Amino acid sequence: MAIASGKRIPNRRWAIGLLLGIGVLINYFDRINLSVAAPQMKEAFNLSPGEMGLLFSAFFWPYALLQVPAGLLLDRYGVTRIGRLGAFLWGLASAITVFASGFGGVFAARAVLGIAEAPGFPVSSKATGYWFPRNERALATAIFDAAAKFSNVIGVPLIAVVVVNAGWRWGFGVTALLSLAYFVAFLIIYRDPSKDSRLSAEELDYIQQGGATPEGTPGGSVFGMLGYLLTKTKVWGLTIGFAAYGYSFYLFLTWLPGYLVQTMHMSILKSAGFAAIPWAVATATDLLVGGWLIDHLIARGKDETRVRRAVLVTGMLFGLAVFGATQTTNPGWAIFWISIALGGLAAAAPVGWSLPSLIAPKGGVGTIGGIMNFVNNLMGVAAPIVTGFIVGATNSFTNAFLVAGVILAIGIVSFVFVMGRIEAIPEPAAKNEADAHTASKTRTPAD
Repeated sequence: MAIASGKRIPNRRWAIGLLLGIGVLINYFDRINLSVAAPQMKEAFNLSPGEMGLLFSAFFWPYALLQVPAGLLLDRYGVTRIGRLGAFLWGLASAITVFASGFGGVFAARAVLGIAEAPGFPVSSKATGYWFPRNERALATAIFDAAAKFSNVIGVPLIAVVVVNAGWRWGFGVTALLSLAYFVAFLIIYRDPSKDSRLSAEELDYIQQGGATPEGTPGGSVFGMLGYLLTKTKVWGLTIGFAAYGYSFYLFLTWLPGYLVQTMHMSILKSAGFAAIPWAVATATDLLVGGWLIDHLIARGKDETRVRRAVLVTGMLFGLAVFGATQTTNPGWAIFWISIALGGLAAAAPVGWSLPSLIAPKGGVGTIGGIMNFVNNLMGVAAPIVTGFIVGATNSFTNAFLVAGVILAIGIVSFVFVMGRIEAIPEPAAKNEADAHTASKTRTPAD
């Protein structure tokens, strides 16, 4: 519980943070169920590794393409409306998969799920900006980002038990029910801070005085904001760097169980247990390093840009441990190297997700989040397909892991040399006024 001016501040904001985390957790149950059910579906529909790679990517095509539109809609209509609509559609879309009868049906169902979940992470990022001061932003972001990793710790074994005992269709049915339950919870609980009757005046003041993102919509056209942000080097540095993280993340999210079944010759249940280990490590580093440690160091007076960038780059460097998995056929060592890689990437991830709310001009958080997540999820399209075809051609994951390491190195360069300081981009109107003021000062009498 925070303390300000000798007063203890209530914790309504942390209840909202937990709600967002639960939403992402269930959101990812809907994504990983295909990875767990893949061996059964592959056999049932007689699918090749390349076709499985296409199925893994089906979610990400519409999900990626709709990130920028979803961000624009989020900035225009707000967290409450878009969050409710998205949560309802998750459950509906996941339920469609239960009735799929072949490759085409599963592909279509996963594409619908991608459309439904497109606003999910931008909603959480924007809501966190509204509800948390800057000195708590890292941990608040880590809560919902760690939920994406923790979904593999509990979700993979849970779905594996359902799939093994009741068949792959029930694996999708259970996640559909959980998604609809979350929709009801979000409908009842979530409001923006200014409209939440359970938020005390003291806590609202603490949030706003601590640098929370101002509520409201952009003053001009959302498309004007998009065009303005696309000219900013800071936005592109963030986008390219985060996309490099996304390639490795989605490779492991979609192919880790299959890698353990194929390369390490494990059963579905055993692979689910082993796969949970690196995701448990990732959950811990996400919360402790990407969340608590960053807030702790900044609270002690350390430079905010240096702290966030150090964790971001160091985490990406640890991600290069994926190379170690290419040098072993021992399951224990493979999990060891993958745990280091995912642990490092997980520590970096909440920094990346906190940046839209830290660098965006007013009304632009959703748009920056959409741009960033659009390119990030193009990697969600590419990683499963590239991995599937590499594995199909070589019958090995070695070259697939090497490709992931090279892309990570490119992302590190982007974060270090392109992104720049972590500070707010001026609002378009403020920029125009500043340009006009500069021009008037330099204008000569002859002008």
